[in-house]
Amino acid sequence: MMNTIISSTTPLYTLSTSSVLSGIPVHSIRQYIDKGLIIPFRKESNRNLFSQVDILRLKFIHKLLDEHGLNIAGIKSLFALIPCWTIRSCPARERKNCMAFFSDTYPCWEASEKGPFCKNTNCRECEVYRVVETYPDLKSFLRTIIP
Repeated sequence: MMNTIISSTTPLYTLSTSSVLSGIPVHSIRQYIDKGLIIPFRKESNRNLFSQVDILRLKFIHKLLDEHGLNIAGIKSLFALIPCWTIRSCPARERKNCMAFFSDTYPCWEASEKGPFCKNTNCRECEVYRVVETYPDLKSFLRTIIP
């Protein structure tokens, strides 16, 4: 018998199950995917699977929309302001070649040009994408990295 370790980023849930677990309608989840707010795991059959981190992100996005009054563009801009270079300890020499460092309109996982430090990183597994796993809001996270 083989032991399988399931991490918080293991894709387990279908779209409909993710909808139930997060309390967000399927059509809204599809919209969040299309807008780059969430990165589901895509199977060869083109079906999406979601992890526990994705469920937390969905709930976080929903909170920003409903309780804080942001729209999707505002949420995307907020995610774009997460200092990925600080979280990942990206060397300064690599930042000059990384669009995630310079852009304030899209999050790092959507950057067209990434520095060598992140180029081959699976964004779904990255600590930047997973920030919602540890922190209930972005401000509590920022307090940990800004003195």
